[in-house]
Amino acid sequence: MFRINENFLKLSAGYLFPEIARRVALFAAENPAVAARIIRCGIGDVTEPIPAAAADAMRKAIDDLTRRESFHGYPPPAGYDFVRAAIAQGDFRSRGCDIADDEIFLSDGSKPDASAILEILGVGNRVAITDPVYPVYADTNVMAGNSGGALEGGGYAGFTYLPSTPQNDFSPALPTTDVDVIYLCSPNNPTGVVLDHAALTRWVQYARAQGAVILFDAAYEAFIRTAGIPHSIYEIDGATECAIEFRSFSKVGGFTGVRCGYTVMPKALCTTTSAGKRVSLHALWTRRWSTCSNGVSWPVQCAAAALYSPAGREQTRALTDFYLANARLISRACESMGLKTYGATNSPYVWMTCPVGLGSWDAFDLLLREAQVVTTPGAGFGRCGEGFIRISAFQSRENIEEVVRRLAVLAPSATR
Repeated sequence: MFRINENFLKLSAGYLFPEIARRVALFAAENPAVAARIIRCGIGDVTEPIPAAAADAMRKAIDDLTRRESFHGYPPPAGYDFVRAAIAQGDFRSRGCDIADDEIFLSDGSKPDASAILEILGVGNRVAITDPVYPVYADTNVMAGNSGGALEGGGYAGFTYLPSTPQNDFSPALPTTDVDVIYLCSPNNPTGVVLDHAALTRWVQYARAQGAVILFDAAYEAFIRTAGIPHSIYEIDGATECAIEFRSFSKVGGFTGVRCGYTVMPKALCTTTSAGKRVSLHALWTRRWSTCSNGVSWPVQCAAAALYSPAGREQTRALTDFYLANARLISRACESMGLKTYGATNSPYVWMTCPVGLGSWDAFDLLLREAQVVTTPGAGFGRCGEGFIRISAFQSRENIEEVVRRLAVLAPSATR
């Protein structure tokens, strides 16, 4: 009899976002008269068109594929050299980070990369995860066998949880026990809070002293507007020796349906085997990528490179400004009702405290039932997320203005 990976059986009943989709579909089926009014501010999917520079580059690349003399077949597994160079220069060397072109590895997104990275890390690593947290970090480690058993009330016995709450300004303290793998995200998903230079310096110093690796998710860095906040962990001295960074074009370039992201794997990042042999993670990641990937398509890579052109830079800035303006509208509406919010300034998400007496799923159900607005319950991101909901600003301005009006159902004086 063949065997399965029984770690999957430890997972909670369903991944957060499909569970939300299931509840919304059920509500729509039971309430057809209002189904067309539903506005989705839950999952972080974009609504606005991709930048013109990317679209133009993609059209030209498709034309290339129609002619034998300009046809492109299998791409290099880690990406074409001109794309890797544009990324390394545009996102890192321009900010003073010493990242080489061949330390960039293109993929179909940061979510798959955050999962695939566990293939080159050993089973049994002690994992530290912020709470609340993007569910992928936890679930993929459960699948890999790093979690231990599920705890009653949520969470897993094998993880070291790093509480991120208003009491610590959503900047988690260093672990009090030894860990090997640390997940950090800035701007944070779901709270929208950023880690400043001092906080990231503490984490890099800790990881180097501990011999740990930081898996740093910077998928939302393009939304940072506060001066002095690092856009990359490699702005911190010594980070190339202890950190792997994940990036995505999903939000900055509207690529949720196009699919492209990348991982930065520094050549300075090494560890030792159980026998004491020194090993380069860059070499392992290169080997893994050449074995498991046929790369990102020619049109998509051309579109990604175009985002780094002067026109592309201007258009992506305008796109992220648009979503940030949406977030501010939502945040102001919530604050006007006495509901504390976080994020919005450097993030397209608003992390809102629930009205008194309502839990996360209660607030989700209320907004769906009374306002036909879909949000994300904070409890789905971890135990410290209870009492909050996340509202996504990825919508048209017209829809966001309508959402702002409908949020009035959360006001203390609203009849429920």
